[in-house]
Amino acid sequence: MSLRKLLSVTLGNTSLLPIPFVLSSSWDLCAVNDLDAARKALKDHFYPVGLLLLNNIHTAGVVEVDAMLEGHQSVQWVGVFPAEMIKLPEYRALSVQHLFDFHTWPIDPFRLNHTLGHAYGFAELNGPAPEAANGGKRDMGLVGQSAAIQHLRKQIAKVAHASAPVLIWGESGSGKELTAHAIHNHSARAQGPFIAVNCGSIPANLIQSELFGYERGAFTGATKDKRGLIESAAGGTLFLDEIGDLPMELQANLLRFLQERTINRIGSSRSIEVDVRVIAASHTRLADAVRADRFREDLLYRLNVLPLTVPALRERKDDLDPLVEHFFKAFAHERNPRLTGFSNRAMLAIKAHDWPGNVRELINRIRRAMVMAEGRLITPEDLDLQVPNALRNGDALDEARIRAERDAIHFSLQGNGRNITRAARDLGVSRMTLYRLMEKHGISP
Repeated sequence: MSLRKLLSVTLGNTSLLPIPFVLSSSWDLCAVNDLDAARKALKDHFYPVGLLLLNNIHTAGVVEVDAMLEGHQSVQWVGVFPAEMIKLPEYRALSVQHLFDFHTWPIDPFRLNHTLGHAYGFAELNGPAPEAANGGKRDMGLVGQSAAIQHLRKQIAKVAHASAPVLIWGESGSGKELTAHAIHNHSARAQGPFIAVNCGSIPANLIQSELFGYERGAFTGATKDKRGLIESAAGGTLFLDEIGDLPMELQANLLRFLQERTINRIGSSRSIEVDVRVIAASHTRLADAVRADRFREDLLYRLNVLPLTVPALRERKDDLDPLVEHFFKAFAHERNPRLTGFSNRAMLAIKAHDWPGNVRELINRIRRAMVMAEGRLITPEDLDLQVPNALRNGDALDEARIRAERDAIHFSLQGNGRNITRAARDLGVSRMTLYRLMEKHGISP
């Protein structure tokens, strides 16, 4: 059986008992003695469980510890404090908001190993975020397991190994740039630059100089040579977002580059060869733009060698649960410290909404709610969403039961200082049953 990874962070005078001799042989221990070393260890490796040993830490020190724990909420932390210090407000707040459980000095080896084992079990139930577990390679940074998103992953894997241009279509906010990043990161050019250009955000009188660069003296203000964005992407990928907004005169220059793989800076007759892969994206159908004489047909053929379509969020509603959880964790540093998750009413509202703004709208609503929510759970009102008026037969009763179960778990955990054992006893269930219920309702320890 492989060893379980554990990070031990010792702060202050904690020589009361040497930790390595207290732990069972099943732990792969990394011991550090300051917060900087702890942050580095957490950056370099994923630790499901952390042991925090504090003694004689002043109030300012507790604030620093709180900030470190706030930034690493995926770790299940177990604290060890002096008995008299746990009575202080700073330590109590630290325990309630960030710790799986806590002990007081002197350490009881049996109890500590027992607690750490439970913390590790809960970490396995929660599971690390895909990015932490595998560097985002398996999921390509695309959250969800719906049929639509799995099909997109397969398409990305196929086109990533080619060198031909890719044209991505998708509604605004659906994740076209994320898809382009995934193609680049899984290609042979992954170590090269990824240069993103929004063709609609650069003024028309500047876009040529931005893309192709210029020579000194080419125009007033050109005091030195400047490489354009195409040159800057050499050896990597050039992502042209909203390619349909590119002026017609620039489309001809881009077509010439795609055909000859060379560019000319403004003010120069010298051709520069550039090795770059082009990925373009648009939220409008370029075939319609061609018929309206707003886009060159020959450029469309050059770009549309490998077409991809990014599904709208309403076409992948099965992914809403993992997306909500992902963004709640991703923006945890912005949230109200008391916030623990989403109410069942909020999830009903999320699933009933059509999401015209796609994933971008979902992110914006979640981030706003995480800052503005005043309770422990985000409500539909925090998200500025409506709960559907007409629930199917039995749904209202089911919702009430689920909400009552979730509230009972929250109140019990809060009343017992987040101590799992005492909360389970008060609820009349086993620890493992409580773990399963907490996972079901998305409740953190």
